[in-house]
Amino acid sequence: MFPPRDVHAFPPSDGGAEFVADDGSGAEGPGGQGDGRREEMLRAALVVIAERGFADTRIADVAERAGTSPALVIYYFQTKDNLLTEAVRLAEDLWYDYGYRRMSAVVGAAARLEEMISTNFTPPEEVGFPDLGALWVDLWARSLRHVEVARVREEFDARWRHVLSDVVDEGQSAGEFATVDTREFASALSALLDGLSVQLVLGDPSLDPPSAVRIAMDFAAARLGFSWSAPPAPSPPPAPGT
Repeated sequence: MFPPRDVHAFPPSDGGAEFVADDGSGAEGPGGQGDGRREEMLRAALVVIAERGFADTRIADVAERAGTSPALVIYYFQTKDNLLTEAVRLAEDLWYDYGYRRMSAVVGAAARLEEMISTNFTPPEEVGFPDLGALWVDLWARSLRHVEVARVREEFDARWRHVLSDVVDEGQSAGEFATVDTREFASALSALLDGLSVQLVLGDPSLDPPSAVRIAMDFAAARLGFSWSAPPAPSPPPAPGT
């Protein structure tokens, strides 16, 4: 977890796999060949689950995508539920790493909060891994009736609220933000972001990513007492023949 008010590091979740970018070199994870094979299977699971959904994903599908046997996937993960939670854990670590790089490029708590919110709605092709929102929908659905999945879901949510709380604490200490109950604000903003993300995952025609960012930032600015205005919309492309 973060040291107090340190918003410059996005830590891996407890027990999460360290992500190693796939540069085609065949380099193994820090633990050797076993960790490397495990991550390959998790990468494959991310793609397959994002494409088909958890319910329609078979262990054999993940094994085929990873170029290995179903028996080896079962050896590493035992159950499909465990494969889902560990795949989402890897995706979370990827996402936090991406968010860290965006946050490190800006100055001030308000700017970092905007980067955190914007990262929630960045298209998957820009971040280089499958849609995390779709994976979360599958995780939420399984957590309703499966205790172990619910426990992991709680861990992930607590991690995110902690990140939000640290940024708010930093802004309050610097005089950028008004005094609010940090934990309550983090819970409210997290719930708002989740709801907006679900609408986007489901393709609701009333919402697009820039609108989701504007709604979330308007809420944060109003609650925390800082000024914010949405960036101007990009100009439409010129009409043909002009």
